[in-house]
Amino acid sequence: MARPSLSTTLPTRRLLLRPPRTSDVPTLRRVLRENAEHLRPWSPASTEEGGPSLVSLTQLVTSQRRAWRDDRSYVLLVTDVTTGDIVGRVALSELVRGVFQSAYLGYWIDHRVAGRGLMTEAVSAALGFALGPLGLHRVQAAIIPENAPSLRVAAKTGLREEGLAVRYLKIAGRWQDHRIFAITAEELT
Repeated sequence: MARPSLSTTLPTRRLLLRPPRTSDVPTLRRVLRENAEHLRPWSPASTEEGGPSLVSLTQLVTSQRRAWRDDRSYVLLVTDVTTGDIVGRVALSELVRGVFQSAYLGYWIDHRVAGRGLMTEAVSAALGFALGPLGLHRVQAAIIPENAPSLRVAAKTGLREEGLAVRYLKIAGRWQDHRIFAITAEELT
């Protein structure tokens, strides 16, 4: 199976999902800084004062592009189809091939456009990509129980709840429980 190239785009009605480019770094840094408080309760603790530097973010994007080429993870920036503005991100990470054919799903949306169904649209496109062209069989998401908006996205995109993972990930500086959701290729509608 041929792997999708770094020129891959996933268009939806209101969005365009695409791999990050190093030219996105200044804009991405600004968006991350403007959303720091919005994302803090749901994100790993940042080690950099004031958010990621241009250098560290450039290294991250370069690493994400390498991981895409190596079929290890697929990070997609979520952009407004009209303006091209970066409004979020969806990541399919920790791919395992072989008999598992699985990845983890993570996502975030800019607080200025939250609540409009954009992340549901983006996650739906990413799931179609994962369980279609990428040839994965299963995609799993772990969501902090208090993260109501992410729980709504999971429900709207057909992710099925599988249970509770106690002290699953270290988020916002502490080990937190997560509700585990998944979808398989057979369940994608």
